[in-house]
Amino acid sequence: MTTITNPPRDPSVAADYVRKILRARVYDVAVETPLHALPRLSLSLGNDILLKREDLQPVFSFKLRGAYNKMAQLPAEALARGVICASAGNHAQGVALAARKLGCRAVIVMPVTTPSIKIDAVRSLGGEVELHGDAFDDAYTHAMKLVETAGLVFVHPYDDPDVIAGQGTIGMELLRQHSAPLAAIFMPIGGGGLAAGIAAYVKFLRPEIKLIGVEPAEAASMAAAIRAERRVILNQVGLFADGVAVRQAGEETFHICRELLDEVVTVDTDEICAAIKDIFDDTRAIAEPAGAVGLAGLKKYAQREKLHGASLVTILSGANMNFDRLRHVAERAEIGEHREALFAVTIPEQPGSYRRFIESLGTRAITEFNYRYAGGAEAHVFVGVALRDGIAEKLELIESLQRADYAVTDMTDNEMAKLHVRYMVGGRTAAAGERIYRFEFPERPGALMKFLIGMESDWNISLFHYRNHGADYGRVLAGIQVPDADRDEFAQFLTGLGYPFTEETGNPAYRLFLES
Repeated sequence: MTTITNPPRDPSVAADYVRKILRARVYDVAVETPLHALPRLSLSLGNDILLKREDLQPVFSFKLRGAYNKMAQLPAEALARGVICASAGNHAQGVALAARKLGCRAVIVMPVTTPSIKIDAVRSLGGEVELHGDAFDDAYTHAMKLVETAGLVFVHPYDDPDVIAGQGTIGMELLRQHSAPLAAIFMPIGGGGLAAGIAAYVKFLRPEIKLIGVEPAEAASMAAAIRAERRVILNQVGLFADGVAVRQAGEETFHICRELLDEVVTVDTDEICAAIKDIFDDTRAIAEPAGAVGLAGLKKYAQREKLHGASLVTILSGANMNFDRLRHVAERAEIGEHREALFAVTIPEQPGSYRRFIESLGTRAITEFNYRYAGGAEAHVFVGVALRDGIAEKLELIESLQRADYAVTDMTDNEMAKLHVRYMVGGRTAAAGERIYRFEFPERPGALMKFLIGMESDWNISLFHYRNHGADYGRVLAGIQVPDADRDEFAQFLTGLGYPFTEETGNPAYRLFLES
């Protein structure tokens, strides 16, 4: 677990924001959301777990609060010119609904990769959608040009005092709804607007409450900034929890979070998926990945600190989930809850070895088994095993298999194995100079063609696996044969491509199952 501890230094920084929050105009469009108990999870963790239901807002996200408060503070002349924002998600819907309520024009610049369900939602609220670029940065640049040429007022998704104050009304509601002792509040962080707003209000009035920010490990821009004591730009961010996938924390939000947060915790994809399942089990609500980040951090923190009998609160910040993504979430939730383990196991390539291996697993349920005859004296199998006793049972099983002379590699935390190799077991070939890369391609026509056009004619694609996960990006595993003399040129190609990538040539999943 990555943890950044940040002892609060100057709670007085919150005083001005408390006044702004108390004067914030949000309830013309937003509702005071309930604070729901999670009885099943509370029993499991031995603590009182409470969930602030921001998914019950009219746009299914807290973003409406900040957008409306910002726009409601604008002078009439500015509203008459109209507003603009760059967003592919919840902020876009918040701005569109706020504009409809205030009777002003709203232009929403969205990347061309934005799923149609989000585009349609913004248009249904009266927003004028302009599609531009492959990613948020492209949309943002275009929006800022329109600010200059069309005279529109830009509504920032997080780095604006009025937006921060609007989000801070959640903290005001929390303290009113739960006046009893409260150990900690866990807040998802993308750009930091939600965490900054809640922290300002709560730390001023109830400084004894710990305030914990939570970020995906693959998009931890606030943690990186606090560690460096300055804002940094991440080279790339993972997009699974797209609502909090921000490369750089906001300037104002960083200043507040650095002063007021007690800690920033990071969580991985499996832990987020497990938190989505926890929310569903207790409420029957389906959180989007970013919406469940806070609960994932709460669970991790409570287990690390061995808390018992404490009252802990987190925010379900959004529920704008594409239905197709549920397949991926369901697959990964069991691993995130430590109810499934994945192994690569080497067994003798001889009659009866398959049966003996299955017997060695005992009465445990097998969730997955991939094997194909490949010749030679040994065979590698990719196996999933259901666990009843979490990590302890997994470690015991590994030891048991090793005592039985099986070579075991734990694949439970191997992202390449979970995303790709488990679906590819069964084929090998000799591909000289092959290097393996994992990419995130934008889900739009032409993304693959851009990849292919940029490649030199003597660079050969030796392996390619793609699987749709219901998001606005696709996960791709590619094997590419590149002559040694072209390595520098190939590195430039990867950088210029603009798609997030990770080299996986040394990954044991590749070595065991795909490499000749």
